Amino acid sequence: MHIYLNKTQLNRNSIAETWKNSTKTNKEASLEKILLTTTRIKTFIGNQQLTNATGFFFIREDHLYLTTSLHVLKDSATNHHPDRIEVELHTDPENLAQSIGFSILLYRNGTSIWRQGTDRSGSIDVAVIEMDMDALPESSLIVAFTTDNILGPGLQPEVGSSLLVVGFPLGFHDTLHHLPVVRHAVIASSFGLRFQGHGYFLADGRTHRGTSGAPVVMRLSKEEEIPGQLPYRLLGIHSARLDVGTRDHHIDEALGLNCTWYADILMTLTGPQVS
Repeated sequence: MHIYLNKTQLNRNSIAETWKNSTKTNKEASLEKILLTTTRIKTFIGNQQLTNATGFFFIREDHLYLTTSLHVLKDSATNHHPDRIEVELHTDPENLAQSIGFSILLYRNGTSIWRQGTDRSGSIDVAVIEMDMDALPESSLIVAFTTDNILGPGLQPEVGSSLLVVGFPLGFHDTLHHLPVVRHAVIASSFGLRFQGHGYFLADGRTHRGTSGAPVVMRLSKEEEIPGQLPYRLLGIHSARLDVGTRDHHIDEALGLNCTWYADILMTLTGPQVS
């Protein structure tokens, strides 16, 4: 199931029931909820803005997480070390033009607040931050992916399958309604095989800076849809464009291939064993 919540609706079951029984305005009914799963991230050091990126919401056992790429929060290779981020939250279901910037400090007593992971190939370019529900505005409007949206064992989409990447390329978005845009992509490597042994698969699609951390999803067929659930499979998290060192930048176009980390890493990062 997906959630459509404000600060006072924390339990998944009560959230789903509230959503199911709620009366929606014409504006709410016509808005694709997938657009409310994703938020624009701005990174800062002090008051100086550094970069733009994308993040999305994930809920598990009444804990709400912001998911993005690890390199958005820390990237030693580029000397990128922000001390806080700001995410944009809608605050009025009747008027999507109303939003606020919600600031999150990235360090507490000198220790980073995000969770990250590794696999046998090294660091995974995914991070989650648990949101302080008590600090959210009372009328926050959020749609979050849940464990139900993650692909189950034995399910494997075919190479060439259509994907959607929901994000903020170069920071571009609907500035009036504070909503992301959606780009098309396709699975470009075997989904069942970790590409070159890493914890990601390849997606063929046009992406830009600012898309890091975007959810990569597959639309369910009408037959697969379940009432009360967001009709998408969360397959991965967009990380970076892939290139080859032998490409002649004056002659050869970019490959247009992207690293997409498998979404099941969220089950590890949000699990109780992670401190």
